[in-house]
Parts: sequence; C-alpha cells; structure tokens
Amino acid sequence: MEVDRVQAIASLTKCQDTIPSEFIRSEHEQPANTTVRDKLLEVPTIDLAHSDEVHVVNLVAEAGREWGLFQVVNHGIPNEVISDLQRVGKYFFELPLEEKELCAKSGEGGSIEGYGTKLQKEVEGKKGWVDHLFHKIWPPSVINYKFWPKNPPSYREANEVYAEHLRKVSRKLFKWLTLGLGPEFEGHELEEAAGGDDLVYQMKINYYPPCPRPDLALGVPAHTDMSTLTILVPNEVPGLQVFKDERWYDVKYIPNALVVHIGDQIEILSNGKYKAVFHRSTVNKVSTRMSWPVFLEPPLEFEVGPLPKLVNDQNPAKFKTKKFKDYLYCKLNKLPQ
Repeated sequence: MEVDRVQAIASLTKCQDTIPSEFIRSEHEQPANTTVRDKLLEVPTIDLAHSDEVHVVNLVAEAGREWGLFQVVNHGIPNEVISDLQRVGKYFFELPLEEKELCAKSGEGGSIEGYGTKLQKEVEGKKGWVDHLFHKIWPPSVINYKFWPKNPPSYREANEVYAEHLRKVSRKLFKWLTLGLGPEFEGHELEEAAGGDDLVYQMKINYYPPCPRPDLALGVPAHTDMSTLTILVPNEVPGLQVFKDERWYDVKYIPNALVVHIGDQIEILSNGKYKAVFHRSTVNKVSTRMSWPVFLEPPLEFEVGPLPKLVNDQNPAKFKTKKFKDYLYCKLNKLPQ
C-alpha cells in the first residue's frame, strides 16, 4: 500500500514554507517561471443550445482544430446533477485516510482503477501534488463497484445520474466533431471508430490540497490525454493551464461550464485535423482544487487508426493503427508510438 498520500503531506507541511524535494519541479517546469502572468486565456466557449446546428458544428470543429480545448455552456446537464457529483466526491476525499484506503488501487492486471497518488512514470522522478480516484462509470459491463466509495451512501446514485446525462452530451460532441471533418461525413463515424456503444467512460476525481509552494509544484505535469475526448467538471479554484503559442496560460473558469479536451485518439482518428490539447494543472496556496474529468476511451482490444476517408495519396496516414491497450502501454511507459 502506498502511504505517502499528498493530502497527508499537505497537512504536515501547511505551516511551513517548504515542500519535499520530489515535488519541486525543474526550472523549466516551475509555474512561477513559465506562466504568462495577469492574462487569462479565453478559450472558445460554445453554447450548445444554439438554434443553428451548423453554427455549433463550425464552432466545435474550429475549436478542435485551433485549440484542442473548449468550454460548453447550456449543455443540458442540470446544475444539481453536477453539484451532487461534486458534493459526494468532496465528501469522499474529506474522509479519514483509512476509509479512503478501502478503495485503494489493487494494481491487478495493470488497471488504474481505485484511490491512489501515482499514475505513470514521472520524468526526473518528480511527483504531482495530487491524489486521485479512478473508476469506470459506463458501460455497465465494465463497472467494478469495488472502487466506488460506499461513503457517502449517495455516491453511487450521483455518479450514475451524471453518467446518464454525460452520455447525451458526448454523443452530440462526437457527432459535431465528425460533421466538422467535411461534407462526406454523416455524424456517427468518429464515435463508431472509437468503440461505439462499447466506449468506456472512466471517471477520475483529482484532489489537489493546498500547497505551501505553488510556485514550485504542479498538480499534474504537462501532457495530452490518451482518451478520445475528456469532459471535465472543475471546482471554482482555477488551475487548468494550456500551452498556446509556446507559452503557458491560465484558463478562465466559467461557472456551470464543462471543459472539453480533445485527446490523442481523436487526433489519430482525424489524422491530425483535430489537435490533442497540451495542458497541465497548477495548485493553490490556500484552497483545495478539485476536478472531475471523464475520459472517453476505446475498449482495450479495440483498434484505432486514422479514418479511411481522411487518408489518400495526398494525405498519407500520420499515425499507426493499433490496439488501444498497446497505445496506452507506450504512453504510460514513455515509449515511442
């Protein structure tokens, strides 16, 4: 069992001005040195309830090409469904450590599900200032309730209701991103080429406790997501940063918006037309930041490669077609794809 939970370290260091050296980033990664100050990045914000669908398709496709990231409002998920999701997640992380450890990762079969701290090989052996909980929320056939908190008792219902609503949003996003690839597309191709009804919805709760030296540490280091799409609910403590024009910028927090990331698999399927967003998260000196990303992933044995309609002599395939599990293995172990 891994005992060095960041939450525990945070409570030991909160009256100090130091953090353990394994959390101190190298100079070129430290937020204090690398963030553009006093300028919030206004990433595209898209109203999903707009009456003109062609307009929405154009905005979603443009954001996917230019940014790899956008925020959506009027997405149809009721505010109380989102606040219930946040409430039960926060409750879990505020439980005593022994209770959280009941959901700890087992590490069986390379699964990342469960409560934990370490996720993948970290460059230079550095650690992120974050604890997390992973568990699948859809489809029912892949859910393992062993990793779902029993406390609070309403945890399961809050997550199931959210999953139901989220599926409707993700279907629309897949459809619009597909239509945005060109007139020869009908709307279902991207989702089907990513796994269709077997697409796995992997919930992650990130818990970033207050950090005495937010200038030196990162919550999660710079990366692109391995998913097709990632749809994220933040709390009100900012911390998402995006790499744009060779600089790191803070992303503006918009209440009740969902943050949508284009992940590696959509970049692959679109043969590079859509870009996976390079992003990281910073931490806060006084407040706990939390986020609830859901990663939409192909099933492990499913093969993903550029859509055939996008590949020809003028546009050769830029990516290999491979099983998602092989992609995952290379990415987590920092091996070439």
